[in-house]
Amino acid sequence: MSPAEAIIAAVLVPLAGAVLIAISGRWPNLRETVTLVTAVILFAVVLSLVPAVAAGARPTAVLIQTLPGVPLAFEVEPLGMLFALIASGLWIVTSVYSIGYMRGNDEHNQTRFYVCFAIALSSTMGVALAGNLLTLFVFYEALTLSTYPLVTHHGDEESMKAGRTYLGILISTSIGLLLVAILWTWVIAGTLDFRSGGILSGRTDGLMTAALLALYAYGIGKAALMPLHRWLPAAMVAPTPVSALLHAVAVVKAGVFCVVKVVVYVFGIEFLSLTGASEWLMYVAAATLLIASLVAMTKDNLKARLAYSTVSQLSYVVLGAALATSWGVIGAGMHIAMHALGKITLFFCAGAIYTALHKTEISDMDGIGRQMPVTLTAFLIGALSVIGLPPMGGVWSKWYLILGAVEAHQLVFVAALMISSLLNIAYLLPLVARAFFLPPRVPIAQAAGAAAATSREPDRGIREAPILCLVPLCVTALGCIALFFYADRIYALLAQIAAP
Repeated sequence: MSPAEAIIAAVLVPLAGAVLIAISGRWPNLRETVTLVTAVILFAVVLSLVPAVAAGARPTAVLIQTLPGVPLAFEVEPLGMLFALIASGLWIVTSVYSIGYMRGNDEHNQTRFYVCFAIALSSTMGVALAGNLLTLFVFYEALTLSTYPLVTHHGDEESMKAGRTYLGILISTSIGLLLVAILWTWVIAGTLDFRSGGILSGRTDGLMTAALLALYAYGIGKAALMPLHRWLPAAMVAPTPVSALLHAVAVVKAGVFCVVKVVVYVFGIEFLSLTGASEWLMYVAAATLLIASLVAMTKDNLKARLAYSTVSQLSYVVLGAALATSWGVIGAGMHIAMHALGKITLFFCAGAIYTALHKTEISDMDGIGRQMPVTLTAFLIGALSVIGLPPMGGVWSKWYLILGAVEAHQLVFVAALMISSLLNIAYLLPLVARAFFLPPRVPIAQAAGAAAATSREPDRGIREAPILCLVPLCVTALGCIALFFYADRIYALLAQIAAP
């Protein structure tokens, strides 16, 4: 398979899988086999592009011609290669987890769930491999629309309200701000292609550059900058595998990926650094990462706490891009990968706790580490990676972000990053402490989904989630550790676009 064919296949394989999943919906085992096989094939296709990109090549493919000089086209560059690898690789473990979770909780509309999941991955591949702003916009919108049925999966009033918030914010920002920014860019630069050094470099003054950057930063609503972040916590009504998709595999990562890609290939980091047009964005990102961390500390619901943690962690990536330095961009790119593994582990653990014990509130989780030692150990590993402590991968991305702030002579953001890491400890580790070191607060159910036991002596037996939930969270937890030792591979890839 040629690189051009592999690019097209990366977009079309999940769509073909979605069709086959829909056809096999009457046979759950076949349907889930198709899901897993499709995920593995997609990852293999994406992996086949790595050698060429690592060697400095930029494989391209044209899907269709639209406007003169602006086709729907793809080009694989290092940042997109990294994002495509993360999304396709994590789709495999998320699919395995979804099977255990959906069956363990007897969820309805499972076929629709897997179909929309596959379409969302096709859209994600389109975003990751986009060769120009038009292609990016088309697949960005497709990702929003394909994930809406996942957010509203339960179909109750709460889910529908969350879906309206989700769709309303993301569609209004993309059409009202992002599309305007793209059209303005076309008028100024005469092209929408992504180019090293940026297509706007030297074509706009400082004030116009700052205004255009604002349209992009807030038009890419999936980056969840405050105050346009409400869609993300609202979407937590969805099943946990959807939360994992939103927070680690596709949606929010697509948002911050787009911000970094626009900074690097539309504005150019040297141009932004010279004009100082991104300084305001540094402060907005720093404020978001600190405020969201403080809000996370107030949430007793585990998924809500993790949602605000994600809002905070996304702003690490935006801050790295806004610093407009080589180290900052490398740190931003690395944090996309490091946070993906750490946060998907945390959400997998949250879903496992719900599946096994039907607990959602942190205040009810005292002593559960005795029942679910594997799950809570994995949670600890994911938490340490998000915090940024060795030997977890998260330490490297935060290190390079700090170097980026130093390189930009912005020591205030070094302080913001350090304070935020302390806040990460404050909202993530108390659950682990409660789970392992406090006695159970309430009687423990004798079986998953059953009424609480009335006996004075709680059942202290091991009650882990089903194996198909347990294995994926162990794999991603080990991935957090592996990234600590193999971060140099990611660094080498990103150094091609932002060599120090």
